[in-house]
Amino acid sequence: MSWVRLPFRLFLKLRWWQQLLLAGLSPLMGLNLGVAFFGQSVVSPLSPFFLEEKASALGMYLRHRPTCLFSGHGDLTELARAAERREKLPAGLMQAVVWVESENFVHRISYAGAMGPAQLMPGTAAELGVRDPFDPEQSISAGARYLKRMLDRTGRVELAVAAYNAGPGAVHGRVPENGQTQAYVAKVMKRYQVTRRGQEPGPSGSRSRAPARPTRG
Repeated sequence: MSWVRLPFRLFLKLRWWQQLLLAGLSPLMGLNLGVAFFGQSVVSPLSPFFLEEKASALGMYLRHRPTCLFSGHGDLTELARAAERREKLPAGLMQAVVWVESENFVHRISYAGAMGPAQLMPGTAAELGVRDPFDPEQSISAGARYLKRMLDRTGRVELAVAAYNAGPGAVHGRVPENGQTQAYVAKVMKRYQVTRRGQEPGPSGSRSRAPARPTRG
């Protein structure tokens, strides 16, 4: 099986310092590639950022994965709707946040180590008492509680969404002008208009379903 031995042969052709450098970078590359592969996200193999968070997220994913191989997951849209009602959030808001955060990928891990449908950071997940951030019910329920906290703090939907993304300490009466948060808020608010219309009674008085992506594993 020459193709199996090929990487080893290429490694031996490198200079000693190149071999040493590659060996030293292997753990970093392994972590980033693991997050990219299992977390279905884009991560640079050489990214030196958020290493602790990414390692924690990958460990939680590996612990979670066997539990859902046969049982699957609940419907993310219905879970988000239930969380909105429970936390008295505006109808459609949590659905929009989940859609933008993870595109309904249950096992999403971000380049910064945020996890699951609601993309909770390890510290936030621990603060909210979430044992398994890849369990949709736990993730979305905790995300909704956190979003409600941000809404109560800021008093405006746009600012609550900004605080969900950038943290409450970064929001002082307006959306932080850092590019990333501004783009995030715009995406959520655009999706919120769609999901909110899906909650309004139709011509016959029944509520229509907002278009949503299927739950992805």
